[in-house]
Amino acid sequence: MNAKPALRDWYRHRRQQQSVSTSTIEASVLGLLQSESSQTEVIGLYWPLPGEPDLRTLRGVINAPTALPWADGAGGLSYRLWSDAALEPDGCGIPAPAAGPALTPDQISLLLVPALAVDQHGIRLGYGGGYYDRLRSDPAWAAVPAWVVLPSACLSPSPLPREPWDVPFTGWITEQGAGRPRSGTA
Repeated sequence: MNAKPALRDWYRHRRQQQSVSTSTIEASVLGLLQSESSQTEVIGLYWPLPGEPDLRTLRGVINAPTALPWADGAGGLSYRLWSDAALEPDGCGIPAPAAGPALTPDQISLLLVPALAVDQHGIRLGYGGGYYDRLRSDPAWAAVPAWVVLPSACLSPSPLPREPWDVPFTGWITEQGAGRPRSGTA
């Protein structure tokens, strides 16, 4: 039996019940960016879906170029620079840069990724499309520090279901700050 659909429903409902300030999570993200990277290249952000922390204002605050993911609708995900050009719906209907080449992993210094939940091992529960899983199954992309951004109420105290292809995330960022997987568990 696959427990992921029930967990997705549970964490989606839990997230909707929370009233976490996006500015508090943004402050945690800024703290992480200051501590993690002195040589920041491109920061990979995301366009928020309903209920996700909205980090779009960071684009005007951080001193680094930003990129957004472009989903092709068939499982592929790439990142493109977020310029002043108008965004267009990607293959999943999410606003994204339509023009420009896909960035390579060595051009991105850090990824910020949304999630429904993450556990103490750094395993993320997403929406079930597998886009980030496929991207991060490439060893070059797995080497890019990737942080899950979510409310602390969505930190799972129990291990989430893990597939063989799941790559643990570097850590998570909540309104309470940044956390990392327990030593020896990732």
